Amino acid sequence: MNEEDRSNLRDLHAGFALVGLIFRQGGSDPTFLAGQAYDIADAMQNERDQHSVGIVSIKRQTKKEKANETQ
Repeated sequence: MNEEDRSNLRDLHAGFALVGLIFRQGGSDPTFLAGQAYDIADAMQNERDQHSVGIVSIKRQTKKEKANETQ
């Protein structure tokens, strides 16, 4: 995973955390919630780095690969 992927994953984690914080805390200061969301995202990243399993991705099949499946 390169640095851009790590940054995107951090933003994704922060977005998930932000949704949870908004639901839990309601109309709190958005700046405060955003900071908390990134703190949670960083904790998620650190925990993720403790495990060797990466992100699972789904690779789309090409038309040629699909055609070879039916044979």
